[in-house]
Amino acid sequence: QVQLVESGGGLVQPGGSLRLSCVASGFTFTRYPVAWYRQTPGKGRELVALISRTGNYEVYTDSVKGRFNFSRDDAKNAVFLQMNDVKPEDTAVYSCSVLVSGDRYWGQGTQVTVSS
Repeated sequence: QVQLVESGGGLVQPGGSLRLSCVASGFTFTRYPVAWYRQTPGKGRELVALISRTGNYEVYTDSVKGRFNFSRDDAKNAVFLQMNDVKPEDTAVYSCSVLVSGDRYWGQGTQVTVSS
């Protein structure tokens, strides 16, 4: 059974940092590209970052370039999103997602709130 579990969200002040984690079970993360999405009330789901299967290629949405960093730890079957210099507009529920054998799987999401 494919399962994704995110953690690491919380309340952070503008300019601060957070590290989100996504741990997979039921399959091997290393075989697939993985994405982080975020969603806020009233807005659609937004692709934040994507990491390649091998971890040597990443794509970021323009608003987070230079501030967020996507990494993966194959030994832990996990991926991470390091969020630096966060801004109020980064407030959202962040979810990791992976496409496995034609089916897209999502974690439950973790809330990130950026506020002073």
